[in-house]
Amino acid sequence: MSRVVVLGSGIVGGAAAWDLARRGHEVVVADADAATAAGVAAEVGAVHHQAADAGRPEELGPLLAGASVLVAAVPFRFNTALARAAIAAGCHYLDFGGNPTIVAEQLLLDDDARRAGVAVVPDCGLAPGLVNVLALDCLRALGPGPVERLAMRVGALPAHPRGALGYQLSFSPAGLINEYAEPCEVLRNGHYTTVEPLTEIEPVDWPGIGTLEAFHTAGGSSSLPRRLEGEVKELDYKTLRYPGHAAAFRAMAEIGLFGLEARTVGSASVAPRELLVDLLAANLPPPADDLVLVRVWAEAVRDGGHRTAGIEITDRSDGRFSALARTTAFPAGALAHMLASGAVDDPGARTMEAAIGADLLLQELDDSGITVRPWPS
Repeated sequence: MSRVVVLGSGIVGGAAAWDLARRGHEVVVADADAATAAGVAAEVGAVHHQAADAGRPEELGPLLAGASVLVAAVPFRFNTALARAAIAAGCHYLDFGGNPTIVAEQLLLDDDARRAGVAVVPDCGLAPGLVNVLALDCLRALGPGPVERLAMRVGALPAHPRGALGYQLSFSPAGLINEYAEPCEVLRNGHYTTVEPLTEIEPVDWPGIGTLEAFHTAGGSSSLPRRLEGEVKELDYKTLRYPGHAAAFRAMAEIGLFGLEARTVGSASVAPRELLVDLLAANLPPPADDLVLVRVWAEAVRDGGHRTAGIEITDRSDGRFSALARTTAFPAGALAHMLASGAVDDPGARTMEAAIGADLLLQELDDSGITVRPWPS
């Protein structure tokens, strides 16, 4: 039994702690709010709980002493400092990433991680994470040679949408706006570039769901555009939502509601994004039954003909955890388990798709209820 620390006891952190506890690890749930940590620990069957502030990484030494893995389920702004703290403590480190700038900083810790003999693996959730591992598997299935296209379409949606946005409070509104505000990394004609978020909207038909829309968002492609430059001609990652969602948020961006600089209105001073995030948290419908939809495919010319290799996932809440919590937390739990047990033993800093192959990851996820099937079927 290995000691694993899960820092952050929100929706995803709680699911990760439960998954690691069921795998037999000694799990410590840590959070800045001691009462929250205690409640989540009791709910998921974790052995310990402790107050710990992600904003004070210099104080985490006692928490990480003797730990095999730190799983950070906190806002991405803390992740570089937490990765450094894990390296200093000699324990492996995973997080759920999603911000390309922060991930790039973490990958610069490769030499330090190798010297410490630990793995630093950001981007370990659904997307970035599982989806990127599956994307490389689609390329492998095509065999050697140039690839025309690699496409990733991913959505976390309410099963029963309400309101003009057709969305619910699935995860941090700040993280949502980050995805809608940052440049989106793609490959165009084999070359790395970025495109604006909330653009190039396309319809997507989904069996049993209906017509959705897909549009560019940031972070989901992780390191794939850099890694595959020159090998894949066209690569993009788009988020799935109910029709009309992208236009509504694009309008918010155009009138300045994504702005980070404070504005003075009357006697009050506030950044527009700060206000927007607060309003989303207060007014979006609360989490309820949800869906996670994934479609990843690669296209190439092989033996004189056009070939497509793809996968599809339709996941639903299981009564204990939402579909988004399951598909985000369980891939990280699987990798954390393999690092703790020594099944994966490759120190250094790399994103999830570079740390583990699809066969091994899916084998560890086999009893999670997340079903990956071929597409087109």
